[in-house]
Amino acid sequence: MSVRRILISLMASVVVCGIAIPAQAQSAPSKSSKEPPKPAAAAKSEAKSAAAPAAVAAAGGAEPTLIGQFGTWGAYTATPNGKKVCFALAKPSSSKTNPPNRPRDPAYAFVSTRPAEKVTNEVSVMIGYTLKPGAESSLEVGGAAYAMYAQGDGLWIKNAAEEERMVEAMRKAADVTVYGMAAKGTETIDTFSLKGLAQALDRLAQDCKR
Repeated sequence: MSVRRILISLMASVVVCGIAIPAQAQSAPSKSSKEPPKPAAAAKSEAKSAAAPAAVAAAGGAEPTLIGQFGTWGAYTATPNGKKVCFALAKPSSSKTNPPNRPRDPAYAFVSTRPAEKVTNEVSVMIGYTLKPGAESSLEVGGAAYAMYAQGDGLWIKNAAEEERMVEAMRKAADVTVYGMAAKGTETIDTFSLKGLAQALDRLAQDCKR
């Protein structure tokens, strides 16, 4: 089984199961209105732990190591089956659906490097729902749009020859927007801040040489 298929199956099981409980907990009555605001460090810690299930999935089920947090992007490494995997991971800064407020699992964006497969900076987005087969999806960054293909709940660039140019645009831009369509016809728009991505990728480029 390819690493890509492993990622898809793990994201479907680990991420959905790992995130469902916190989502339900958020619907319960909260005392936050009576409590003082949390320190920034505590908020950052919660963000890291929320991304942990996705990081485990991206690591092929192996326990990943967070080697640095750069803006909104975490830089991780792992060694599933003895093969090193490095990836940057982020959650969207905003998510919308059309029709509005349709339920879905959290989305995540990844930029992955797998030296054993000679894969460098592969961009993928786990949308948080099953995508409509054959539906048009796209990623927009730096004034350009890149066609994406859907497999399960994941998106990858259609034209691999454009990926390097897309990643360079992501390094320089402020954000990236991903458009998808669920199997039931719901349209989604996810915007990811790119703050810290360039630094995360530079750190991973160094670490993946080891």
